[in-house]
Order: sequence, then structure tokens, then C-alpha cells
Amino acid sequence: MFHLILYQPEIPPNTGNIIRLCANTGCQLHLIRPLGFSLDDRELRRAGLDYHEYAALKAYDSLAECLTEVAPPRVFALSTRGGRLYTEPTYTPGDAFVFGPETRGLPEEMLAERAPSDILRIPMRPGNRSLNLSNAVAVIAFEAWRQQGFIDGS
Repeated sequence: MFHLILYQPEIPPNTGNIIRLCANTGCQLHLIRPLGFSLDDRELRRAGLDYHEYAALKAYDSLAECLTEVAPPRVFALSTRGGRLYTEPTYTPGDAFVFGPETRGLPEEMLAERAPSDILRIPMRPGNRSLNLSNAVAVIAFEAWRQQGFIDGS
């Protein structure tokens, strides 16, 4: 339904949690190398429990390779520096959401390639740096799915 793209994720439990999220929402997960862990990592497996077999996951050598193969109709970048709230767009199946690495977020040059309207943010209280990656991904995935009436959900 939706494509969740993790650009150079670093922390295995976050990605494991997102694998579990994808299994439960029908989103496809795309990982952009280099990864901060091995896909066989024990912590990744533990966080994803036994959901790995129920989630669509693929790793790529670059974001460009991923976007070429997936060819989403729209690509949204998530950043604390985004000017548009994640609740403003009307999402459609096939949309892709790109999330940056846990310790640094998406690079400025990557954000500069996107239209300002395609850089979304999740509101937070002033003085805080960011949400946990798996929490941020969940917020976006459920909002997009909610807009589709939680299709195929029970």
C-alpha cells in the first residue's frame, strides 16, 4: 500500500520494530545502505519477532536505485526541519515516505532536492530534537492508512 524507506538506518531494534509495523499495516519496507547492522542481527530479529516472513523488505545500494525500482507516484521526506505537517497531505496508495538515520536525519542536500511541500514534519514540543525512528514511522504509516479507511485491516 505505502512504501517506507529508511535511509541508512543505524539501530537494529528500530528497524525490527518497523518490520513488525509493516507486517501489520501492509506497508513495504525499503532499506538504503549502508546499514548500521546486518540483516541477520540478533537485535533486529528480536525486535521484529516472527514478523519478518510477513513483511515485504528489500535493501538497496542507493536511494536513487530504490526510487527507480519502486517508482512511487509521490515521495515525501520526513524531517524536523520540514515546514508542512504530516496531517496536511491527502495520501494515496503507492506514496513513499523517506526517513533519515537516527543520529542525523536526512542530509540537507537530499532535502534540497524535494519541493518544500514534500518535506513533512511531526509536531513536537519546543526544545526537543526528534522522535524515535520507529515511533515516527508508525505515526506516518497509520495516518496514511487511516486516510484509506484502514483498508484490509480488522
